[in-house]
Amino acid sequence: MNEPAHSDPAAVALELERLRGTVEVGFARVDGSLALLVQRSDQSDRQLAEHETRLDTLERARWPLPSVAAITAAISVALSLWQLTTR
Repeated sequence: MNEPAHSDPAAVALELERLRGTVEVGFARVDGSLALLVQRSDQSDRQLAEHETRLDTLERARWPLPSVAAITAAISVALSLWQLTTR
């Protein structure tokens, strides 16, 4: 079948329709890629929030080192004074 000349309005309309189809397919692919990126971003946000919660829980549960050192020092001073007084 012979294609019409490029100056023919029917040929222009045919090329525009092909171009429209190509653009729609491209937009659909981009839209799918963006949806996947949004889904991954949401998953990353949920994981980050979960890790922050777990870290906060661990930080609250641990003993602060300066407090342990102060308690140990106070106990050792008390034991030393007790030993000195019992002799």
